[in-house]
Amino acid sequence: MEILFDEIPSLDLADFTAGTPAQKAAFVQKLGEAYQNIGFVAIKNHGLSQGLQDRLYGSIKDFFKLPDAIKENYEKPEIGFQRGYTGKGKEHAKGRNTGDLKEFYHVGQELSRIPDTDPIKSEYPPNIWPTELPEFENDANEAYRTLESAGKAMLQAIALSLDLDENFFEDKVAHGNSILRQIHYFPIENPDAVPSDAVRAAEHGDINLITLLMGASADGLQVKRKDGKWIPITALPDQLVVNVGDMLERLTNKKLKSTIHRVVNPPREKMNTSRYSIPFFMHPRSEMDLTCLENCVDTSHPKQYEDITAGEFLEERLRELGLRK
Repeated sequence: MEILFDEIPSLDLADFTAGTPAQKAAFVQKLGEAYQNIGFVAIKNHGLSQGLQDRLYGSIKDFFKLPDAIKENYEKPEIGFQRGYTGKGKEHAKGRNTGDLKEFYHVGQELSRIPDTDPIKSEYPPNIWPTELPEFENDANEAYRTLESAGKAMLQAIALSLDLDENFFEDKVAHGNSILRQIHYFPIENPDAVPSDAVRAAEHGDINLITLLMGASADGLQVKRKDGKWIPITALPDQLVVNVGDMLERLTNKKLKSTIHRVVNPPREKMNTSRYSIPFFMHPRSEMDLTCLENCVDTSHPKQYEDITAGEFLEERLRELGLRK
């Protein structure tokens, strides 16, 4: 059933994690409808406290205020910018050459939390922590674990909506290659000096299984509806925005929609203001098989993708984004 939403649906994750069987079933039903149509929901009761969000936003604002020469000490192009700092305009959307008007910082799995017996440990570079901000490490790690936990609950509901076992994704995301990205859309003092087609984040789909976004600090996020209309994504302060990524769209043979979204530039008179945003990109382990699920392929929905692993797909996309050479 096709639904054109005027805004993204709001759901209460506590209905799923702590509700009655009826509440749980209703959550799965609504989530399935939203993800088959618009690919986005806003959720409350996700476990991330306002205090932690405020602390994390405070420390990233302090980091991005540092001189470029200091920030560049934390930049690691040799690992495809997968940890630490990525400078202004380094990333562009797939199919574009103009860099986005943003800089960002990446935090991944904390290696000390992965058992030595798990071979995945050798695949990840260690996290890089700015010595100028001693509190950043604790806050970022706590947010990472909280968002990963909320993401696992969302994936359980997604599995049920696809008639899979509730724990279908559990072993596939255990110590997965997830990234917490702190983004600064920097002020543009002279709008005429940037390329005419440069935007804060050009239209794109996310690479991963799902993305969990904590309160962006200014307007500008928009999602493209099936009929081509762009609608603003607004979430209340206590909500996370959670959307389907390309890996999940691929796994479900396009049953669940990885919807194109963008961050538009503010009005010209506000171009000289900052916008901050912290998405958590939930990735599986690199060996996860993204072959289309059998129950998402039939005569009216023929298989649309070649078989590929999550690791192979990620490498391909990082090259397209200009982060891997």
